[in-house]
Amino acid sequence: MPEVLDNPWRGRGLELDCPDPVSDAAGVARLLALCPAHSPTPLRSVQALAELAGVAQVWVKDERGRMRLGSFKALGAAHAIAREAAAAVDQDQWSEALAGRTYVTASAGNHGLSVAAGARIFGAGAVIYLAETVPAAFAGRLEAKGAVVVRQGADYEASMQAAADAAQRNGWTLLSDSSWPGYFELPLRVMEGYLQLAAEIVDEIEAPPTHILLQAGVGGLAAAIAAHARAAWGDAPTIIVVEPDAAPALIESVRAGRPVATAGPVSNMGRLDCKEPSLIALKGLSRDADRFVTITDAQAAGAAATLAGHALATTPSGAAGLAALLAGLDVGADARVLAVVSEGPEDG
Repeated sequence: MPEVLDNPWRGRGLELDCPDPVSDAAGVARLLALCPAHSPTPLRSVQALAELAGVAQVWVKDERGRMRLGSFKALGAAHAIAREAAAAVDQDQWSEALAGRTYVTASAGNHGLSVAAGARIFGAGAVIYLAETVPAAFAGRLEAKGAVVVRQGADYEASMQAAADAAQRNGWTLLSDSSWPGYFELPLRVMEGYLQLAAEIVDEIEAPPTHILLQAGVGGLAAAIAAHARAAWGDAPTIIVVEPDAAPALIESVRAGRPVATAGPVSNMGRLDCKEPSLIALKGLSRDADRFVTITDAQAAGAAATLAGHALATTPSGAAGLAALLAGLDVGADARVLAVVSEGPEDG
């Protein structure tokens, strides 16, 4: 069984000196309406998974084909870059809107792809720092998008520090999907991009879910969806945040009542293997989430194998939300569960 913590801060949230997550997706929708690569991703009702989990219904928001980048992350950094381009020039000049700018970040792969794609569209450069644990396949995909890839750091946190140092040294723009004291504006816009996913769910789903399962690394995706779900459906859905037990940054921060840096072994949930929470995400989730759950690598791998057998091939990271359900998380036999398959398989 997964470890479960009921959120003692639900409804009020931790008092953190940072912005709240944005909940209104209208600004994202206006920009995406100008993007020829954009189209909504499918929301699938998968009865076979509902039967396996012993619940009434399972909806899966399938992000594996998002804007041909293979992950929900396509909505994030590219949106932040597009906002800066829109503020700089008229639309007919967008291909050179950010010429001379360089965006730098650390990534476990998918955020880096969004930075690289967004930078290329608007004429900027991209430098992506990868930790030693990131699969080589992601480096190749980043380079194919025109990014310069630098391998530095034993883990995500170390590679992010290297990216921040490079930004300061070279006058580049640091574009992280996490936030920390004094660094909020761009990660807030990255999270805002993820609201498109949540808005599509609200538009497409036949009835509000009783439970929403959201995997989390630094917490940006989970916080964005939770904020929009609360705006659309109020207190009704039970929102459950799922993390690797090797990187329990959110659950331990909520337990402690303050941001906590955690430690643990490398997880097979590479995109979720983040040992420190985003402050903006933590603030939002401490207010909006009902429970925090950790799962093991074996549970995540088992869920990925199960999903592959139901035409939803993904990674342990992409399967992590459903992994908690399939591992025996008690939500009740009448539950109508919403989850996100957040990325395609690594060899996809």
